[in-house]
Amino acid sequence: MARTNPLTFLQQVRSETAKVSWPTRREVGVSTVMVLVLTGLTAVFFFLVDLLIRTGLGAVLGLVS
Repeated sequence: MARTNPLTFLQQVRSETAKVSWPTRREVGVSTVMVLVLTGLTAVFFFLVDLLIRTGLGAVLGLVS
């Protein structure tokens, strides 16, 4: 592995950081809202699946006993 001195390393880091495309405030807000909405939908989905399985299993076990 090639060795570089700390000054060269910091110059390379600064150069690479300048190439980064940073999101705008609006993009961050829209992404945050999308994550929250999809998290809520996922929670509702798994709640309904759990309810369906619990009800079905309760019905099956109720018939057996």
